[in-house]
Amino acid sequence: MSEGPDSRIEGADALRVTEDGQPEHAPGRLEIPSELQAFVGVPNGVRRSVGIVVAHFNGEITTRLLDGAVEALVRSGVQRDRIEVLQVPGAFELPLGAVALARTRRYQCIVALGCVIRGETPHFDYVAQEAASGLQLAALETGVPVSFGVLTCDTLEQAEARSREGEDNKGAEAARSALEMADVFARLRRVASPPPAAPAGQPGPPAPGQA
Repeated sequence: MSEGPDSRIEGADALRVTEDGQPEHAPGRLEIPSELQAFVGVPNGVRRSVGIVVAHFNGEITTRLLDGAVEALVRSGVQRDRIEVLQVPGAFELPLGAVALARTRRYQCIVALGCVIRGETPHFDYVAQEAASGLQLAALETGVPVSFGVLTCDTLEQAEARSREGEDNKGAEAARSALEMADVFARLRRVASPPPAAPAGQPGPPAPGQA
């Protein structure tokens, strides 16, 4: 039994390759046996509010990530006046910004956007690691989905390739992931929190199909 549009969760439609021709991930899609109860979300933004926390360091790249995220959200049904943006200095500050947004309870999901490019010192490793672990902790502590749209690249060219306009824009991917998590959480809550019982002497809600 599936709770969602389909018991099959789609992966990438086509196998993507790196600049040297190597596959970025395994091909194929996840398939859940049809006899299992499955909660499957879709990137549905209708009647949802989304918070975006974005770093202004490497601003040309993060601007492109932000543009991609906003476009993906709008295409998924989010109204522009329900998208709000919090700017922070750099990727290291993204987790705190994400927590601040999530704790307002104004948003069904948070999109975190940033860019870290490797330099000559270990600074890159510390910032990238803390941004990743901090954003995961932000989601775990608040219960609000936080998607990871932070580029961690060796070169500027890699960052430019991953922030260019189109479906492969990592900001757009992060936005769709955030909406998918918000949607699957909503489906799970509907099953976990059934409607309250009717007072004694009053009929309960109609059964499915009898409304």
